[in-house]
Amino acid sequence: MSLLQKIPATIVTGFLGAGKTTLIRKLIENAGKRRIALVINEFGDVGVDGEILKSCGVESCRAEDIVELANGCLCCTVADDFLPAIEALLKRADRLDHIVIETSGLALPKPLLKAFDWPQVRARLTVDGVIAVIDGAAVAEGRFVDDAEKLANERAADPSVDHDNPLEEVYEDQLLCADLVVLNKTDLMSGEEVARVTAEIAEATGGRVKVIATRDGVIDANIALGLEAGAEDDIVSRPSHHDLEEAHDHDDFDSFVLDIPPLDDPTDFVTLLGEVAGRHDVLRMKGFLDITGKPMRLLVQGVGARFRQQYDRAWAREEARRGRLVVIGRKGLDRAAIEAALV
Repeated sequence: MSLLQKIPATIVTGFLGAGKTTLIRKLIENAGKRRIALVINEFGDVGVDGEILKSCGVESCRAEDIVELANGCLCCTVADDFLPAIEALLKRADRLDHIVIETSGLALPKPLLKAFDWPQVRARLTVDGVIAVIDGAAVAEGRFVDDAEKLANERAADPSVDHDNPLEEVYEDQLLCADLVVLNKTDLMSGEEVARVTAEIAEATGGRVKVIATRDGVIDANIALGLEAGAEDDIVSRPSHHDLEEAHDHDDFDSFVLDIPPLDDPTDFVTLLGEVAGRHDVLRMKGFLDITGKPMRLLVQGVGARFRQQYDRAWAREEARRGRLVVIGRKGLDRAAIEAALV
């Protein structure tokens, strides 16, 4: 790559638990010898996504190629967090072939995209594309869309009731900013559901965006990292629910971290996690658990009441064995009840 060429950057967006980190890991594993730097942003104080990517074991993706921003959402902290991170990457002596930016699950991609129009960024980078990763099973279950009949009845009974759905707004903003939609977790969907959700996405995006159905985040790296969209030149065609807002926050959501004591057997505990998440309408749980007698830490991730777990790596010799879970949900999440059930 010539020094005069701009470095392509890919923004990977998608709701909590859609599979963004898994998709990025697969891209890294299949990107050949491309030197890829990662900027990872999480909503919550447990850096799970960065840890997963640091353990990917791919020679072309080193620990120093990963920048973690774990203090909220990039859409709210572009000037304070994103720009310094990008400037630090661009000052490196070795040349990067690509930068991949993973937003938090609650982030709006458009404010981040606008940052690429800043002169100091535009001169060096171009947005190769915005990829929206969609949890197909969650969409099929109606997690992001209100029941139309129920809403009509509520409006008829009390017109003053606030019917805004922050989950739906974030989901739609992520879709409408995308150059490519990855319909993930299709192994949890029927063929009819895949067809229906694909049609719904096409309708929501005006047919402007290609939809690729996949499972486990598997997508051809040459496609995902070769969209050549130049998205910073196409901002106006990407509408957002928040275009008229001077600032954006995440007051509709709560997040907290639980310290989990060592466990003798994780099976019953992971089952309990699913029950508690379902009972309290938790959107996302993820973190690491310490299992007595096991040299490896247990990675646990949940979307709603759906959970998966795996031993991801050995505890380091100098590392404190410590179980921690981040819990994310709608405003009013009952922390005391959740903590009482799990700790």
